[in-house]
Amino acid sequence: MPPKVFQLLDVLISERPNAVSKTDLHARIWPDTFVSDANLANLVADLRVAIGDDAKQPRIIRTVQRFGYAFQSEAVADSVVDGAQESVFRLLWGEREVALLEGVNVLGRDRDAILWVDVYSVSRHHARITVSGDDATLEDLGSKNGTFVAGRPIQSPTALKDGDEIRIGTVTMTLRRCGDVSTRTARSR
Repeated sequence: MPPKVFQLLDVLISERPNAVSKTDLHARIWPDTFVSDANLANLVADLRVAIGDDAKQPRIIRTVQRFGYAFQSEAVADSVVDGAQESVFRLLWGEREVALLEGVNVLGRDRDAILWVDVYSVSRHHARITVSGDDATLEDLGSKNGTFVAGRPIQSPTALKDGDEIRIGTVTMTLRRCGDVSTRTARSR
């Protein structure tokens, strides 16, 4: 999720169930910068796509005509939502932050990868991080430009820990281990 889209979601959740005016959203997302109203509408459309909401039959983001937007789903503090375990590991790459799922997480140039890295030095299926509970391992998938942990090439599955610097091709990212419980959203029924 792009940073501005995530920022919009954060603002709407923090103000729920109240609607947030377009003026307030502009001031909080683009402080001291002039942007057209179309930018906000596009950001809301991107957010709806990211969370699987529909503008015509909204379940999560409600449009308040001529005013702004509201987050209308309930928030649930739980480490398990809809039967899925809360992500324990995240990858940080520049401004992007990606939650790693339990099981296999492929990194590469393939658009279906958990972290899509559209860089010439990265193979379509470059590497995978396998998450099993509190453990994560990194494995190269036969890439041409290699997979590295802390600057060292890996030849076999390698255990990862919080703060490890991972490089696939020329792209460097950091693995973070997160706390066990955070606030998650549940779709309204």
